[in-house]
Amino acid sequence: MSSVPPANFTLLLHGGSGRLHPAGTPFPQEAAYQRTLVAAAQAGFAVLAEGGSSLTAVETSLRLLEDSPLFNAGRGSVFSHVGLNEMDAALMDGATLQAGAVAGVRTVRNPISAARAVLERSAHVLLTGPGADQFAAEMGLETAPPEWFRTEERWQQLLALQAAEARPAAPSPPAKYGTVGAVALDQAGHLAAGTSTGGMLNKRYGRVGDSPIIGAGTYANHVCAVSGTGHGEFFIRHAVAHDIAALMEYRGLSVVAAAHRVIHDKVAPAGGRGGVIALDARGHVAMPHSTEGLFWAYISADGRTGTNVCHMIVE
Repeated sequence: MSSVPPANFTLLLHGGSGRLHPAGTPFPQEAAYQRTLVAAAQAGFAVLAEGGSSLTAVETSLRLLEDSPLFNAGRGSVFSHVGLNEMDAALMDGATLQAGAVAGVRTVRNPISAARAVLERSAHVLLTGPGADQFAAEMGLETAPPEWFRTEERWQQLLALQAAEARPAAPSPPAKYGTVGAVALDQAGHLAAGTSTGGMLNKRYGRVGDSPIIGAGTYANHVCAVSGTGHGEFFIRHAVAHDIAALMEYRGLSVVAAAHRVIHDKVAPAGGRGGVIALDARGHVAMPHSTEGLFWAYISADGRTGTNVCHMIVE
């Protein structure tokens, strides 16, 4: 009896899109961004190489990115208009279509783990605000005080943006969408996707973006896994992540063609900027974006590796 070879297990993650620094200027943190992205990819891939699930691989990678102050997620989250760090995250298992998400959490150290707890240990898909924080604490997840999430760089970004708003004639700073996300294919051929973010800088009124909305910024099924980063309102309106999966399943498009069509032919003409990482059930990847950059890293069982930070591709 012949054995079936394992899937081309793959881990692909992103650290946001946009511009990290002014054009033509040195970027002293470039090496740190690249090291952190690669380390997170390696940690998630190690889970896959040992036969672990795609769900665990995604969570493992994203916890490392959440713990880094470099990214707009977890410890590096941006501030809301009133000076709070309010975080969103989602995780989806493509094999079962089970999903969990949290929005507006303020005390759980790793929101992606709270999303997994919602997926596995609740009867719900999305929990928000204080209730989500309470649930995470009851599940025994690690909490953190406000100072853990506060970074001086993010605080200065808030002050600068609010000052710019007071001067309408002043040019807007370049957009940077620092959401983090990961997609994975395990040796059993199962896909998973996860996304984590601090949301939009200077956001108001408890705003929730696309990251914790299943089918908008996060989606996985038997066909593909998708995580997005960008202007969340547009990703919600166009159900970006699910639309990519639907084009693949119902129209037979490749992951590259489907992701390109949604990002460039639907969202961009409507005024939405951003990008996605997408992975199909054979290990093929897509990373289209309408911003000036998309920051990613991937590792696959067939030996393919790569990173992209600050518009410089290293293969």
